[in-house]
Amino acid sequence: MQTELCKKLGIDFPIFAFTHCRDVVAAVSNAGAFGVLGAVGFSAEQLAIELDWIDEQVNGRPYGVDVIIPNRYEGQDERDPEKLRALISAAVPRAHRDFADELLDGHGVPRMPGGRKVSDRLSMTEATSAPLVDVALEHENVKLIANALGTPPPDIIKQIQDSGRMVGALCGAGKHARKHVEAGLDFIVAQGGEGGGHTGEIGSSVLWPEVVDIAGDIPVIAAGGVGTGRQMYAALGLGAQGVWCGSIWLTVAEAASTPIERELLLAAASTDTVRSSSATGKPVRCLKNAWTEAWDADNNPSSLDAPMQMMAVGNAMARMRKYPEQSRDLLFVPVGQIVGRMNQTLGARSLLMEIVEEYLETHERMNALMPSTEE
Repeated sequence: MQTELCKKLGIDFPIFAFTHCRDVVAAVSNAGAFGVLGAVGFSAEQLAIELDWIDEQVNGRPYGVDVIIPNRYEGQDERDPEKLRALISAAVPRAHRDFADELLDGHGVPRMPGGRKVSDRLSMTEATSAPLVDVALEHENVKLIANALGTPPPDIIKQIQDSGRMVGALCGAGKHARKHVEAGLDFIVAQGGEGGGHTGEIGSSVLWPEVVDIAGDIPVIAAGGVGTGRQMYAALGLGAQGVWCGSIWLTVAEAASTPIERELLLAAASTDTVRSSSATGKPVRCLKNAWTEAWDADNNPSSLDAPMQMMAVGNAMARMRKYPEQSRDLLFVPVGQIVGRMNQTLGARSLLMEIVEEYLETHERMNALMPSTEE
């Protein structure tokens, strides 16, 4: 199971665990795989605290950080975060903010105490993600940085590579992979449409070998609905050097998922997800519910582009986080189609070893299908 990428990173298993929870990063990395912390929800100061904690837990083992810098977004030439925040905030139609709040009103979700509104939060821009990269590079155990939406800007690619770290990006189509190759990235994550979070439409079994052929000598990590050893065996058989799993860590014992999120995830079937732009302005696979159906209905406001949509729904999202019980039919819960197999709570290490053991069993079964060369 030692792919060239494993050897380069110094890990035992070609499993990359994407998660927003530092406890999962530490548990997976300590078990011999590679944890990747999703940093988009943190400020630079908060990220430094998270990475300091992880460093203390992993005893020198490597891990990675994932940021989000889209190729195109409103006001992308503006580098001052406060000016950019004001510019984007002014571009958000009042009708979209009102629609989000009225949707919650209709489901009995209380307004914020005192009628206050949550201040607009800026995210998914170079102005907000570049400082996260700076913080990540201050931690020597961070060996890899990924961009979840498109090829990173050239200056950030150079900054990461000059530090001796690997830089890569996710892709959902061959044309995106070609841009990654042209930019000189060190690895590519090919994510099929079955995956959770920001994802494209092409299925994994079609996308993975296409990207492998385009990437040439650049290692490809397969993502999109991966959560078993059989799927990992298939991914490596199609030319990938590892698998990138995200959804399956949402229900492990160490996960920071709320009790209601965990309950919804454990009860969901693979048919209970949908790709919707209603939360971030980019297609996200998440649990299908009254929120996604309302935003995707023809007679209601259409989702705005990123990062305007996040500002438009920011107050509504804050209300749902504050009153989760009243919001269970509306909660934004990103997850892939693998959710249908997420029906029990295990420790992260136990889940990891289940994947490894099933991979080995699959390998033995496939070998048994080969004709014997003995007389």
